[in-house]
Amino acid sequence: MESIIARALEYTLKYWLRSFSRDQFKLQGRTAQLSNLDINGDALHASLGLPPALAVETARVGKLQITLPSVSNVQVEPIVVNIDKLDLVLVEKDNSEELSSPSSASSLPSAKSSGYGYADKIADGMTVQVGIVNLLLETHGGPRHQGSAAWSPPLAAITFRDLVLYTTNEKWQAVNLKEARDFSNNKGFIYVFKKLEWQSLSVDLLPHPDMFTDARFNSSSSQDNKRDDDGAKRMFFGGERFLEGISGEANITVQRTEQNNPLGLEVQLHITEALCPALSEPGLRAFLRFMTGVSVCLNRGDVDPKAQLHAEAAGSSLVSIIVDHIFLCIKDAEFQLEFLMQSLFFSRASVSDGENSKNLSCIKIGGLFLRDTFSRPPCTLIQPSMHSVPQEPPPVPDFGQNFCPPIYPFGNQLLDLMPGTPLFSLYCLQLTPSPLPPKFASKTVITCEPLMVTLQEQSCLRIASFLADGVVANRSAILPDSSINSISFCLKEFDLSVPLDADEITRCSGTKNVCPQSSFSGARLHVENLYFCQSPSEKCPLLNLDRDPACFLLWGYQPVDASQRKWASRVSRLSLSLETSSTSNGQRTDRASSASLWKCIELDDIRFEAAMVTADGSPLSDVPPPEGVVRIGVAFQQFTSNTSVEQLFFVLGLYTYFGQVGEQISKASKGNCSGTNASADKLERKLPSDTAVSLTMNNLQLNFLESLSAIDLHLPLVQFGGDDLYLKVSHRTLGGAFAVTTNLMWRTVSVNCLEGESAAIHENDIAINGEPNILLHENGHPKMRAVFWVDHRSKHQSKEPQFIDINITHVMPYDMRDMECHSLSVSAKVSGVRLGGGMSYTESLLHQFGILGPDGGPGEGLLRGLKDLSSGPLAKLFKSSHLTDKEDEMSSSKDHDYNSKFELGVPDDLDVSIELRNWLFALEGTEGGDWFSPHGSDHISREEKCWHTTFKNLHVSGRSSDQSGSADKVVYKRALPIERFTVHHDDILSLHFNLAHNFLCSSIGQTLCGICRLELKVYRQ
Repeated sequence: MESIIARALEYTLKYWLRSFSRDQFKLQGRTAQLSNLDINGDALHASLGLPPALAVETARVGKLQITLPSVSNVQVEPIVVNIDKLDLVLVEKDNSEELSSPSSASSLPSAKSSGYGYADKIADGMTVQVGIVNLLLETHGGPRHQGSAAWSPPLAAITFRDLVLYTTNEKWQAVNLKEARDFSNNKGFIYVFKKLEWQSLSVDLLPHPDMFTDARFNSSSSQDNKRDDDGAKRMFFGGERFLEGISGEANITVQRTEQNNPLGLEVQLHITEALCPALSEPGLRAFLRFMTGVSVCLNRGDVDPKAQLHAEAAGSSLVSIIVDHIFLCIKDAEFQLEFLMQSLFFSRASVSDGENSKNLSCIKIGGLFLRDTFSRPPCTLIQPSMHSVPQEPPPVPDFGQNFCPPIYPFGNQLLDLMPGTPLFSLYCLQLTPSPLPPKFASKTVITCEPLMVTLQEQSCLRIASFLADGVVANRSAILPDSSINSISFCLKEFDLSVPLDADEITRCSGTKNVCPQSSFSGARLHVENLYFCQSPSEKCPLLNLDRDPACFLLWGYQPVDASQRKWASRVSRLSLSLETSSTSNGQRTDRASSASLWKCIELDDIRFEAAMVTADGSPLSDVPPPEGVVRIGVAFQQFTSNTSVEQLFFVLGLYTYFGQVGEQISKASKGNCSGTNASADKLERKLPSDTAVSLTMNNLQLNFLESLSAIDLHLPLVQFGGDDLYLKVSHRTLGGAFAVTTNLMWRTVSVNCLEGESAAIHENDIAINGEPNILLHENGHPKMRAVFWVDHRSKHQSKEPQFIDINITHVMPYDMRDMECHSLSVSAKVSGVRLGGGMSYTESLLHQFGILGPDGGPGEGLLRGLKDLSSGPLAKLFKSSHLTDKEDEMSSSKDHDYNSKFELGVPDDLDVSIELRNWLFALEGTEGGDWFSPHGSDHISREEKCWHTTFKNLHVSGRSSDQSGSADKVVYKRALPIERFTVHHDDILSLHFNLAHNFLCSSIGQTLCGICRLELKVYRQ
């Protein structure tokens, strides 16, 4: 019997050890000892289910002792294997050629396909005890980084102490081996249940060897001066202890066929808590780079699964990890962050048929808190929403359902440890090797429950710089350029708070005309049902691509490939509220918000869509694609604004502040972006050849309220409304020139002013409180007077009348020598205008809003508003700048300066057409009196005080000479580019009602009827 056991052990040891011979194995009673053994890396790789890109470089045992049970108990008691030290080195291979070839797998013993024999039962029932396991993990983050050594991912030294692996039953209870094997009877499969326990786990991050070659390593300067160009400390020399003293356990299920062929491997790992009380800035950055390297290693799409395939590799595997509590504290001389995560769940399932493999990753987070304890007072930056209602867990995507047959027969028990709905969930499917389009190489679905975020400038800059070091890997490091992928993100609710200190409040809201008791202390952005998707197969109804000839590659029936990209985003509701430092003024607030919030801007049903495609069908790597086609569309159902002058200036200040902070965050988040070499290509080769951007707005409501006061009265002074606005700007390359086309259509607008006198009286540009004298409707709402509106009820209007219909086409050359193609065509139609009211009341409103000053010139408010708009982020889109530094240097030369730096000036080929249709003015005189609404009943008292001017059609057109240009046209400029003006009017009528005579009398010029045409020519001397 002992000889049978010895032969079985020899068979097992020969499989696991390299260069093992029978002479090395000698039983002394029931004990055998071996030392300095090399473990077969391929067998260990297959048994642990390691990813193909990770290779076992070293696996060495110090001392191994085998203890046999008594012969009578060999069927029920396990063989105990004691190992004092196990050293493992796992290294990521840079490409599939360096991975182990299938020939190496042939050196392994033959597969165990002869059935489940005695030796297999002994091996499965072994108990393994390891004193210490030293694991060194080296990842490269994809292809080796070409650049600063500070960006190299660090090495991870993972140490397990007092590790025990033993056999259990299906309920993870320690039983005798015979009882453990009884579960496999009549199941059709062979199940082996193992339990892994360890007492201590520590993780040390070690500097990459390349870092010691950095020039700053031998620098005599202090450690604080060893920073990168962006100010971050990434030089990581001495290593740092990341985790220590973590205990845990894992439940392992091995599934085989009845012929003893490997079928499935499942590992369920549970850790109660992971604490890192102090981590420096270089240590945190090193950890993020390490996690990025691990992510890339797991998801690389350039690895062939056949590279390390052999008979002992399971066809399917599932690894699940859950950590109940994670606490991470980052301490530095300049900042301190605390990170708390609850119920972190990670699982990765793999299914392989020998030729291809599918990998499904899942991440779930029960709770998340991020605090900035360095600021005073401490601030919570990220946390779950306190007002969210628990709902059902998000559904599993279609590609994740029934992904692989169950391995552990009773399901994943770790999911029972996550009660309720997870705060964050992610599902990602990836195919290896990456298939050719139109098949997707990866699909990702992310869902998130309501979140609350506090935006602090310094904290955001730090976090953006940290995230640039890792977390999100470059797409090219994971998938080939020719592959396609999709990602969707859904956030149910989002609250972003922006607190501001005293200096920022003064700069945003100004120092004049601000009531101290109603000053603002910040802003809050509320977003509901945010959805974002990036996929070449995404439907974009807003762009209407199927009717765009230039986008034929993006039509619905065309196959998708890597040359196409589409983005789509939707938000059901977005609102911006201002936080006040005091609520004693009794202001009106929204019930769903806190008592200190004033909701001033609301948007409903916001949609954003973008589509891009390259010109030659090559993979789209640069956004936007040079010489490609770009389509962008923005639309929202309703835009509502309720702002006073004070709020308007504060929002404009926030706009400027966001622009400045956004630039700093963008600069800090560039991080490891591999900058492309500066190109000196021509401008037309860097820009897309065909671009179009459109904006659609169904309803616009702007309410300008009375300034904040001590009384509870916030009346709308002016109401501006508009419906059906459409704006489209397109750019097209035409050989040596490009054309910019602008189309603006707006169906209707209206302007209403408050009836009566408001509560604020302005004297010398200073607001003082007074008693309101306003007119109210029966329902209590203030009565408004219409001063500007659009009427399309005339029979002369077209079927789809538009208040504004403007078309502008501007053709501009790239080179000064092509100035003969510089042209501008403008066509504008304004229809159905109705203007009423008096200039006295309009002037008082302009003074009250700060648009006009006491001297009649531009007011302080207007100048301050223009300054904020000009310094904001959108204004920088209209500032000229060189695309690259290399181009900037070349522009200093004479030849290049002649070709690319010139002023276009006014085009010689100019065609302007302005048409005014169906206009009517009803202007009030200086006398006082009752007012009326033009849509309501007419009062003769008001009509008798109005001047009425109307015309059916007034058309003004002008154009330059029709003569063809000559060679000297490049240097010659006309004094007056428009040489011919044409004015055409039809039925102009000006009337005045006289109260004294009570009948209609003619005014200046009486009545001018019929059609008149005036043509003016300008001749050059």
